[in-house]
Amino acid sequence: MPDAVAARPPLSRALRETAFTALLAFGLFLPLIGFVTVQNISNELVLQTRWPLLAAIVAILAGLRFLHVFIVAPHMAERALRMPRAMPTTLPSWTMPAVIGFVIVYPVLAMLFAGPAAAKWIDNFGIQILIYVLLGWGLNIVVGLAGLLDLGYVAFYAVGSYSYALLAKTFGFSFYMLLPLAGILSAFWGILLGFPVLRLRGDYLAIVTLAFGEIIRLVLINWVPVTNGYAGISGIPRPSFFGIPFTAADDGFAAVFGLEFSPIYRTVFLYYLILGLVLLTAFVTTRLRRLPIGRAWEALREDEIACRSLGINTTNTKLTAFALGAMFAGFAGSFFAARQGFISPESFNFLESATVLSIVVLGGMGSQFGVAVAAIAMIGGTEILRELDVLKGWFGNDFDPTQYRMLVFGMAMVLIMALRPRGLISTRAPSLFLRERKSISGTLVKEGRG
Repeated sequence: MPDAVAARPPLSRALRETAFTALLAFGLFLPLIGFVTVQNISNELVLQTRWPLLAAIVAILAGLRFLHVFIVAPHMAERALRMPRAMPTTLPSWTMPAVIGFVIVYPVLAMLFAGPAAAKWIDNFGIQILIYVLLGWGLNIVVGLAGLLDLGYVAFYAVGSYSYALLAKTFGFSFYMLLPLAGILSAFWGILLGFPVLRLRGDYLAIVTLAFGEIIRLVLINWVPVTNGYAGISGIPRPSFFGIPFTAADDGFAAVFGLEFSPIYRTVFLYYLILGLVLLTAFVTTRLRRLPIGRAWEALREDEIACRSLGINTTNTKLTAFALGAMFAGFAGSFFAARQGFISPESFNFLESATVLSIVVLGGMGSQFGVAVAAIAMIGGTEILRELDVLKGWFGNDFDPTQYRMLVFGMAMVLIMALRPRGLISTRAPSLFLRERKSISGTLVKEGRG
């Protein structure tokens, strides 16, 4: 049977769609972008217009709509009518070694090619991304594997951060002692959250977890004698290199190893520290997926009633998912506090939970590699927008690209979800499979042969 070919829509229809999109975009962005209030020399607010910027955004959206209606949509319809091709279920064997090798030598490459700006590239595009990879993989256990929608994941992130900050400042414990303790405390709070929501799923579970995240944030704000409220906690001890601090003193890292003092040593050390945590998380998650508890998570995600009928303890399954996901968030939180040296409740608002959840959904729920790719695209993409000063030459010196990074991010999310609704990596290797074909005993089959 010959392949059917989708007819291209007439040019008039594409132009009508384009005009409607331009009109809609103009109406939506007129109050947001077309007008801006500035403070003059008399301390008065003056309304100004930004017609060139508004016209550029409307023209870009209209052009994208025209391309979609006239070219992209017919092409996608034609592909839908063809015989589907088999998609690969696993990544090439060389992918993971190549990725791991690149992230290991990334600081060296940054110092070779970026020069004095290497610290910024290692910190903003290395450490920051790896923190969100760790958070994404932790939430991927809860949402991607167990199918439990969690909108308050930032609460465990906050518990890990404040646990490290308070215990390190009060008792003087080291980072390496408090790192597992912060994970254990976060896992404990994950279990406390899991007990009340054992019978909830879907939207109801999302509402309860969202409320839990807000409760933790409000406690951090109002429990001033312990958390210092909005002022936060400063002077948090930073991790050392096996007892050697990264200072300019005679017992500092540079002096001990006979090097010239530079702050980049601390940055490189923190990079490899969070990289070790990320690799540990990947190893543990991969191993757990092959164990009965991992297969129970995936069975729970598909059908909870069928799990109960098969004798799976859904209570323990949910609690282990919440506890392990919260533990990895606690690891990330303790590292965040040690890296920053200062934390406050403003760092743990709902936007953080939404960002981590978006990373999991965008990458492909249940796919570790997809979550890592989504974290690089989202966190790295928004950081790159800070560096695009060339846009000021297009839209004027008053244009600040950092103010539009969330707008660009939202548009990219809508586009990707429309084209790939199951995420960037929509296929995963099975948790358990037979490596070779084996014959079955004839006594075990009805036909009498195996």
